Amino acid sequence: MNQQNHIPIAIIGAGLGGLTLARVLHVHGIKSKIYEAESSESARTQGGMLDIHEDNGQLALKAAELFEEFLKIIHAGGQATRLLDKEGNILLDEPDDGTGARPEVLRGDLRRILINSLPSDTIQWGHKIQEAYSIGEGRHVLIFANGSSVTTDLLVGADGAWSRVRSLVSEAKPVYTGTSFVETYLFDSENRHKTSADVVGGGALFALAPDKGIVAHKETNGVLHTYVALKKPKDWIEKIDFSDPTKALVSVADEFDDWAPELKALIMEGETATPRPIHSLPADHKWARVPGVTLLGDAAHLMAPSGEGANLAMYDGAELAKEIAANPRNIEVALAAYEKELFTRSASAALDAEVIFEACYGDNAPESLLEFFTNMEPA
Repeated sequence: MNQQNHIPIAIIGAGLGGLTLARVLHVHGIKSKIYEAESSESARTQGGMLDIHEDNGQLALKAAELFEEFLKIIHAGGQATRLLDKEGNILLDEPDDGTGARPEVLRGDLRRILINSLPSDTIQWGHKIQEAYSIGEGRHVLIFANGSSVTTDLLVGADGAWSRVRSLVSEAKPVYTGTSFVETYLFDSENRHKTSADVVGGGALFALAPDKGIVAHKETNGVLHTYVALKKPKDWIEKIDFSDPTKALVSVADEFDDWAPELKALIMEGETATPRPIHSLPADHKWARVPGVTLLGDAAHLMAPSGEGANLAMYDGAELAKEIAANPRNIEVALAAYEKELFTRSASAALDAEVIFEACYGDNAPESLLEFFTNMEPA
């Protein structure tokens, strides 16, 4: 393979973690390339609201020298939180306190800031990794579905839950948690879905009961973004035909027959329907040091949704970049130091995620989540 196809640092995946890694490397004067399967930045909708935490996500943005840009995209009022039971009784209604401890932003806006902060040739769109293998001394060959290939001295798997890079360091595979989400959107809610807009309020809504729930966010431009959660065998959701969103949502809404009409409307009036079976890796997932390759984000520590996933991915990226910058002549020292801290923080976060998930959908919901929120409040 000729020299022009050699890339010193190759990052697989242009999600928030991979982009943060590339950006913090750039801040330190270190070049990298990101290989992304999607054809362009706008190839698909980039998720919904994210709360960016002071102790990890915000620190990563500061390391990326993008904190001021981040402040400009905060969704005012988005930190508001409302908790209801299935009858629609309000158990908690907390306004956005304006502290900025966990401000909400749109994932797409945050991703755009990161993309625009990189040199234009950093991201190689339309490069879906097909194969990666070692050629010794920490170097790897990457072969892409478009027929191109490169070699690299450092391969970073930032390629999410179903990472192709993970198999180079670990035999672990994501397993189904027993809970599935169905994602849906209601557009122009103030005019077309006023009842639903009123019940959600200005921020996040949690309407919960044992084994099920409705979690919704008020986004910009009157968009209501909803996740309907159900503890079900995986084949339950696989049997629903999501090619017809209306029929699919009727099937889902049948599971909420005894819920308040204004809550059920968040399902029935949905204009899209996308199945999201929830998978996770073992909480203590780790691997032995493999020369020239490492993981970050969901590729390293896929866990139940808890509000930490994006924050951890960005923090992983920033911490890895700082270790590389501190050890430019010894990547293995950098990777060993990075992974030592990664394994500790991700195991702790995964255990916390299990606690939060149980509080949301366990036998004592919604009271268990109310207790969790109450214990989070300052004394």
